[in-house]
Amino acid sequence: MFQTFGRLFSIFKIKHGERWIAFGVVLSLVCLNALLIIRYYGELTPLTNDYWHLFIRRFHVSGFDPITYHTLSDWEVRYNPYRHPLLAFFMYVPYLVNKGLMALTGINCAIFIVALMMSFFALYAQLFLYRILREVVGNTQREATILTFFFFSFAYIMLSSFMPDHFIISMFLLLLVLYISGRKIKQGRALTIWQTIACFFFTAGTSLNNGLKVFLSGLFVNGKRFFRIRYMLFAVLVPAALIWGFSRFEYRVFVLPGELQRHEMKAKLKKIKAQRELVAKKAQQEAAQKDSLQGKTSQHKTAQAKKADAKPHHQWTGTPIMGGEFMRWTDISTSRVDAAVESLFGESIQLHEDYLLGDVMKQRPIIVKYNHWYNYAVEAVVVALFVIGVWCGRRSRFLWLVMSYFMMDMLLHMGLGFGINEVYIMTAHWAYALPIAIGFLFRSIGSNAKRYLSFAVSLLALYLFIYNFRLIAIYLL
Repeated sequence: MFQTFGRLFSIFKIKHGERWIAFGVVLSLVCLNALLIIRYYGELTPLTNDYWHLFIRRFHVSGFDPITYHTLSDWEVRYNPYRHPLLAFFMYVPYLVNKGLMALTGINCAIFIVALMMSFFALYAQLFLYRILREVVGNTQREATILTFFFFSFAYIMLSSFMPDHFIISMFLLLLVLYISGRKIKQGRALTIWQTIACFFFTAGTSLNNGLKVFLSGLFVNGKRFFRIRYMLFAVLVPAALIWGFSRFEYRVFVLPGELQRHEMKAKLKKIKAQRELVAKKAQQEAAQKDSLQGKTSQHKTAQAKKADAKPHHQWTGTPIMGGEFMRWTDISTSRVDAAVESLFGESIQLHEDYLLGDVMKQRPIIVKYNHWYNYAVEAVVVALFVIGVWCGRRSRFLWLVMSYFMMDMLLHMGLGFGINEVYIMTAHWAYALPIAIGFLFRSIGSNAKRYLSFAVSLLALYLFIYNFRLIAIYLL
């Protein structure tokens, strides 16, 4: 039993060749978390009876949601249970730790606990990528180090690494599943039923659609054995049915009562507001009659009316395919070309200076353009390296597994339009495909070409890191 647990946790042992990568990532994370804590310490650490509105009103970094801060402060299921069925329960132990620290310190320590949690997931996500490049793709230590740094320099990988959201947890789990899958493919071994269930439980529990990627791993690793009745039943159908059934149970028991209570409160507030508006309208009418008798006009009222008329309507989402719980989040009207250039391969990798880290649900337009030609040049180089890398690795079963993950996200976001208005937020779910594909490019070229490519990718990584870190620091400070 102890040997089994030892083998299980040995995957988290930092190997000798990984120490410099770990040091660099940890140093970067300390700086990024320090910026966030300095910015929000005074606003998010006081004790209160209404943590939800405190965090929602005060925390603003792009479209990231501070739900994790709330869950660690006043535990309840506020994550969407159909998208994150087990995430609130994964956060229960950190919540208990925070409650104890609240009693000891007299402040809310959620921002510190989340910083430690996200740093752990970010560190090991980078280490798993490094191991994939070294042990599965077959890159040298130098090439794998360069590509890992290149990946970490992406704008929304850096941001996801210290934001109080689920994306870095999902990336950690997806890269862990890919690492295990790649090792199995190289060894010619199959994913067992229990391994598949464990991977699915944590991955789908954090983000339900990513659980489907575990089944893709089962398909690519096991091949025809994936369709055996025993595996299909116990590793695929039963876990999928159980987690979906639990999502519905979770909604009815933990979410619906709170929603009904909030709707009732909103209805009462709406009724009070309507009564106040009626009283104010009557007062205005009486004042207008008095002004007309005295031959006066209300300049203030006219100015306010003009200001209201001139206020533009902020469009934060496109036209959905249809209504419903899920389909209302689709989008068929936003330009896919603009979204790909400015958001998918744009904002995900390089931040825009205009509307810096703004939220599309508030003031940021869906499409924002760069101010300089070199931003587009960098984007073109990154995409070209990615495409060439996919071609170079076209015979690798592992690369096609990675690309199946990538294409699932492209189908959801760029095809159906789920979250296309802020597709860069989901960067952590798919962007690892870029360094892995470029890893196959490294493996396919000669030694002289490798030197030039190493220099080019190192230069790109350094530029992206400085460019994105600078803009993040500007925003937070």
